[in-house]
Amino acid sequence: MDDLKIKDAVFSEKERLLKIRKKQKIKKPDFEKYGHKHKKRVTSAWRRPRGSQGKHRIMRKGKPPLVKSGYGSPSLVKGLHPSGYEEVIVYNVTELNFINPDAQVVRIGRSVGRKKRLDIEEKAKSLNIHIVNTVKEV
Repeated sequence: MDDLKIKDAVFSEKERLLKIRKKQKIKKPDFEKYGHKHKKRVTSAWRRPRGSQGKHRIMRKGKPPLVKSGYGSPSLVKGLHPSGYEEVIVYNVTELNFINPDAQVVRIGRSVGRKKRLDIEEKAKSLNIHIVNTVKEV
């Protein structure tokens, strides 16, 4: 009986933290490499500024925000799918045998072709495993 209460408490705590994470993600800025809007050769992918006199590195007023630990998600829900389940990437049918449907959801790898993808979906349906990216019927 006590185990059930503990499971409910952990589930409600995880639900609460997922809501907090969702609110944090809305407030979090899009971290982009400084100057990428002005120069075509500079990609937008984040890189830490390292210049000795760089105003962005020393966080001067008017410069974009730097990546810091304060923007992170709560540790209990870090890396989880928004549904609250752990996301597992699957590339073939045999990998579905190691999935726990109560705690995990499946994402089919992007390099998997349509034929194998349909086989994976069929097997997952029989095992009651939820797939995040299913094939859309044409």
